[in-house]
Amino acid sequence: MSPDTHPVLGVFASDRGPGDAERASIMSQIGSFLARKGARLVVLADEGAVPVPLITSARTAGGAVTLITAEDYAEPSAFEGVAVEHVPDHEARLARLAQLSQIYVALPGSLATASSLYRTWVRGGGGAGRKPVVFYDHHDAFKVVRGYAADIIANSIKNHDRYVQFATSTDDLWNKISWLVDQGATAL
Repeated sequence: MSPDTHPVLGVFASDRGPGDAERASIMSQIGSFLARKGARLVVLADEGAVPVPLITSARTAGGAVTLITAEDYAEPSAFEGVAVEHVPDHEARLARLAQLSQIYVALPGSLATASSLYRTWVRGGGGAGRKPVVFYDHHDAFKVVRGYAADIIANSIKNHDRYVQFATSTDDLWNKISWLVDQGATAL
């Protein structure tokens, strides 16, 4: 990937549920890492779930972040410099995230996060929309999805690796994103 390429990544993350502290740490690590690599992040604040560590770490590292949220959401002062788009309807927020993103990145999170990722991917055109998903498979968080991809998707969809990738480290995550861009798998 050219050093001048700055992909727009729709990042799906949640700090709710078991393992909150670890997920917050992952969000902080990934947010700052992606920002230092020059990626622009688009995140969703929905139904009380706001990936604060992801947003603040990316901004601290000098990255650009767009937050898509409900009309009544009042962003905290810590979000200074974050572009905030207030969109009234949940489905419209997902569609806006799909419109802005070139690649989706899924971090370990909650079922609500997985649901938002799926619905956004569908709103973005599914596979035909050329917006692949890279799963950060930290501690086998996406083991079931990875198994499904290996058993079903790999045997039924040509070039399946241009639709879904799994990364096990931050460097691996960036390598997968770069590979997808280099392969022309995105609408970038």
